Amino acid sequence: MSSNPFLRELFSLSQNSSKKFKHNNSQKMEPQSDPTELIPGLPDEIALECLTRLHYEAHAVASDVCRRWRRLLQDREFYYHRRKAGFTWKVGCFVQSLPIHFEHSEPGGSGSKPEKQPKYGLSVFDPVTGDWDQIDPVPKYPDGLPLFCQVASSEGRLVVMGGWNPANWEPLRDLFVYEFTTRCWTQRVSMPSTRSFFAAGACDGKVYVAGGHDESKNALRSAWVYDITTDEWTELTQMSDERDECEGVVIGSEFWVVSGYDTDSQGRFKDSAEVFDITTGTWRRVEGAWGVSRCPRSCVAVGQNGNFTSWDAYEPAVQVGTCGVDIGDRVLVAGSGNQGAPLAVYVVEKTNQRQNGKSTKIDIPNEFSGFVQSGCLVEI
Repeated sequence: MSSNPFLRELFSLSQNSSKKFKHNNSQKMEPQSDPTELIPGLPDEIALECLTRLHYEAHAVASDVCRRWRRLLQDREFYYHRRKAGFTWKVGCFVQSLPIHFEHSEPGGSGSKPEKQPKYGLSVFDPVTGDWDQIDPVPKYPDGLPLFCQVASSEGRLVVMGGWNPANWEPLRDLFVYEFTTRCWTQRVSMPSTRSFFAAGACDGKVYVAGGHDESKNALRSAWVYDITTDEWTELTQMSDERDECEGVVIGSEFWVVSGYDTDSQGRFKDSAEVFDITTGTWRRVEGAWGVSRCPRSCVAVGQNGNFTSWDAYEPAVQVGTCGVDIGDRVLVAGSGNQGAPLAVYVVEKTNQRQNGKSTKIDIPNEFSGFVQSGCLVEI
């Protein structure tokens, strides 16, 4: 062990950081004044590499060491430095129903009864360690996420947007960002308009949304992009078609809006997709992209030949409520074998040819066995 006290502190942080995402903000310490050096006694270049290797679970505590560390750990360029060096961590984040609580009946009643509707929270699964965890609730909705909200992630931050108010089912325009570095939620500028069941995807610090339907159930062709850093929305050119209940997939520098249906053809899903080129800012239409006659929500997989298919085609045990999260060299696939069956989650490995290989069923703690509505990759 090094005699340098800052290095000892780094080692302690990396070894003893909390295994939970829950964080009591009332206990948060104010960082000390800035040291002249990142780590006293070390050149800043070496100190930077020490901090680069610090596990993300220790970032919240490390941010309290000094203001300079906090600024560094929250800096966008430092995130990309960690990613380039191979020290970011890929996890799956799921919108998942919470354990059912039972309400007590009135005196003389017939005992306890379950809550009237399921409540949803955010769970995180680490495919390397096999650990499950839960993110603290959004402060504005402490009893459960907005129903059917969308999630996306970029630069290690999680974005939750839209959905329906769980109290009255009114459509929402709320947008929240979760910082894994501080383990805190912030409410950001609202979505420009009300939309439900829309496509979403994230790339390079921006979140793209398209399609869905408005408060009058009219399918939409409009699209917008949200900049997480500047907290601003920018309108994009519209798609050629209305696309309600479509699915968003980001491939390279392209945002794909897969399938969906028009206002007048509800439930009849298109086989086409529309692709937004993030570099040129233009759309193109791709016929025959979705060859599955079902809703594409949360289940779109990129097939061996670059075509889209559904994840339920790969594993019979996830035929109902299928949700797939691609995390690079493997995919997390959740679902049930039939209606009412327990949740099953598989890790599907990818081969060198980017084809799907070995499928392994993973153990699920009881508190994470609820229905998975949707999910996304978070690279922290």
